[in-house]
Amino acid sequence: MTETMKKILTILILFCTGYIGFAQVEKGSVLIKNGTVLTVTKGTLENTDVLIKDGKISQIGKNISAPSGVSTIDATGRFVMPGIIDAHSHLGIDGINEGTNAITPEVWTGDALNPFQVGIYRALAGGVTASHAMHGSANSIGGQCETIKHRYGTYDPEVLKMEGAPRTIKFALGENPTGGGRRKNLQPQSRMGVEFVIRKAFSEGKEYMDKWDAYNKAKNTKGFRGAPPAYSLRLETMADILKGNIIIHCHAYRADEINMLLQVCKEFGVKKLVFQHTNEGFKVAPELAAFGAGASVFADWWAYKLEVYFSTPYNAAILVRNGVVTTINSDSGDFIRHLYHQAAKTQKYGGLNDDEALSLITINSAKQLGIDSRVGSIEVGKDGDIAIFKNHPLSIYGVPMTTIVDGVVRFDREKDPADKRLMADPRETIDVTVFVSDSGHENCMQGTEDMSDFLFGIKN
Repeated sequence: MTETMKKILTILILFCTGYIGFAQVEKGSVLIKNGTVLTVTKGTLENTDVLIKDGKISQIGKNISAPSGVSTIDATGRFVMPGIIDAHSHLGIDGINEGTNAITPEVWTGDALNPFQVGIYRALAGGVTASHAMHGSANSIGGQCETIKHRYGTYDPEVLKMEGAPRTIKFALGENPTGGGRRKNLQPQSRMGVEFVIRKAFSEGKEYMDKWDAYNKAKNTKGFRGAPPAYSLRLETMADILKGNIIIHCHAYRADEINMLLQVCKEFGVKKLVFQHTNEGFKVAPELAAFGAGASVFADWWAYKLEVYFSTPYNAAILVRNGVVTTINSDSGDFIRHLYHQAAKTQKYGGLNDDEALSLITINSAKQLGIDSRVGSIEVGKDGDIAIFKNHPLSIYGVPMTTIVDGVVRFDREKDPADKRLMADPRETIDVTVFVSDSGHENCMQGTEDMSDFLFGIKN
């Protein structure tokens, strides 16, 4: 029996006999030296150090000395950026739709996280330190979602959850919740039916909230003998949306439906709203900005079904220029590994500068999830979630080398067995075509490049 098998067997025995308690969130300390620090919100700092102590960024500057017992990472010639945040993912969930009813806000993806899912490690290999593990879009009002940190290596799903992150919920418009007539008696059969389902749920949530408010006010009255209203987790969740305690993230493609939900939310006083996919968001960018709604979009992915037939790669840039808090998301186990390349496309299609492009996968994602006071930029006091790149992350040659979550190195390319095997392969050459953006990054390139370097750049 190998040593690895012995360790696995020991862990299983201890777990089954009850000797392992619930895991605790691991916080680490590390000093990153001499990197080009892309803070995103505070500009670019050359030859700068970042000190993370007990999971938090404690110091940013030059010539910082490592405290006793704190390891050092030499980032000379490398780029240090905030950990990437994916605002739309299904990472860590094995089944994403509770499609038994048009309204299922009582279910919660946080109850079904799988910490052993290898996709979490693969996301780390792409510099992604956090993601939004979402319910699917089978329902007009789906389940509650979970913001997770990529603390891969734990067996406890509770450790994945980002403590203190605001609650979020999945809504959906269009073809997905109508089901094309396939789910009769369970779902609305038309787009107008979807609107009715949402209005009805909001109305029932308001009625439920009003009953509880009246009861709580009256129960302290002398001589009151009334009974409390019947408890309903479904209606309690709807009431929490109306109170502003839950952020709606709504699957939507078409401009007409985006406008519809904006109007419904205005009528019910709902202000926390982010649209997902938002392929026709460029058509209603001023309206989204006026409402204060966010938009999480694909860089250049559409036409995979009828209602997604029309979009433009300029979508993200148009939304940004109109003042909409915009993100580039993955909704994919593949795209999540190279979101930095997806963000870079907005420099070719829209001319966003470096900080604007990086914001689409960092601070803006944090804003949409309500966690921007903790992550999304490199600032003192924020969580020690960092990605270190060989070459600029917006370059086609950008390669995530080290990914740190809460000051703990969760991915190190130089120690990754798969990359070691790749490095041992004979060197070959490959021709690739490249454009150079206005900011000077090689978005593609013409010429002959080292095969191993190229593979390192695209495999994640």
